[in-house]
Amino acid sequence: MRDTLHRFFRAARGAGVRISPAESIDAMRAAAEVGPADRAILRDALLLTMAKSGEEKAALAACFDTFFTHPDFEAPSGANDDETGEGGSETEAAAGTASAQDSTELGSLAQMLLAQDRAAIAAALSNASNAAGLTDIRVFTQRGLFASRVLEQLGIAQLRDDIDALTTRNPADAERLATALGSLRETVSEMVAQALLLYGREEKEALRNEILRNAPMARLEQRQIEQMRTLIRNIARRLRERFSKPRKRQRRGHLDVRRTIRRNAAWGGVPFMTAWKRRHRDKPKIVAICDVSGSVAQVSDFFLLLIHSLHEVVSDVRSFAFSGNLIEVSEVLEKNKPEEAMKQIMSSVGYGSSDYGRSFVDFEKGFMSAITAQTTVIVLGDARSNNLDPRADILRRIGERSKRLVWLNPEGRMGWGFGDSEMPRYATFCNVVRQCATAQQLERAVADIVATYQ
Repeated sequence: MRDTLHRFFRAARGAGVRISPAESIDAMRAAAEVGPADRAILRDALLLTMAKSGEEKAALAACFDTFFTHPDFEAPSGANDDETGEGGSETEAAAGTASAQDSTELGSLAQMLLAQDRAAIAAALSNASNAAGLTDIRVFTQRGLFASRVLEQLGIAQLRDDIDALTTRNPADAERLATALGSLRETVSEMVAQALLLYGREEKEALRNEILRNAPMARLEQRQIEQMRTLIRNIARRLRERFSKPRKRQRRGHLDVRRTIRRNAAWGGVPFMTAWKRRHRDKPKIVAICDVSGSVAQVSDFFLLLIHSLHEVVSDVRSFAFSGNLIEVSEVLEKNKPEEAMKQIMSSVGYGSSDYGRSFVDFEKGFMSAITAQTTVIVLGDARSNNLDPRADILRRIGERSKRLVWLNPEGRMGWGFGDSEMPRYATFCNVVRQCATAQQLERAVADIVATYQ
């Protein structure tokens, strides 16, 4: 039962259900209490102890049904299954006796197939799949390999020898075994396909995410956009888990030797009571200014989704969007779902021709007070101002007022400074300038920004 549950946990993680060691222990204790006899009760117990949301509950239920549904071996009907007439001939009885004698000389697999013992065959299939390491299957190209391994563990070589031996002395049984071998192959093929569905999903998902993480966000196909949203949410979750709970040692700082000695003077200087130098930490604040013109609108969508998913780490986040003019979009992002929020933002200022100079003027007039010495300002845009006044002087003042000024450019570095790109001029006043065309680059950039507050 324990090994079975371990395999189930592995399949559940592949289905996208996050299971901690503590939750695994709770699930195993619950399974031990209810027992495996009633599958419906076992299913409910596992769902109650492992699922943390409606989505996880649905995924876990589907995984449970697939995991505990085993392909059945369809035993072929043999000639001796036909009902004999009232006056069975002595020849048929003699043939039956000869068949029984032959069966005792056959291998265990052949005997199970001739007897059509489904329980024994199911047990043999389970043992063979475990011995073949079927849970290690990862990609569909391994199906043939693992099917061969399972059949080998079942004893297919002995079964072939038995069929050859019976061909001359008992052709009827030989034909029955050959037909049963075909059914057995089909059953093993179904088992391997089911194992690939259970255990290959995590590898497939990881490969897809790795490809997606390195794909240019501005050139995603329509079918990949929702996948990218899911990936960005997972990135935000990882960043929250990484930065929302700083380690105690980091919070308390270094040992204060002088205060420790003075505090323990009564005990002869033995440091029973320690004193620590407290680190002063700025209250984190982020101001995000995003270009949502047609050329970078899709990247800005993912960037704003990531920033506003980090409220547990950075409590004070204000977001602004612009193309020809600039507006604040913090409230829109916080009160609406991402898709609805971006629809409202794009209908207000999106898809226009970018005018960085006018947008910076709008920010300086209306929102410059949002920047303090504790604020990190992040500008996301390609710095292409359509040959209009870039107003780099305003960006310089923003940089002087803020703790850090970071520019994330989704365009390749080879294009910076060519045509109407003002990136070299803007870069002069920035603390950090980074290319940010993929989800991986975006994750690293935001992680570095958040890390400065830890």
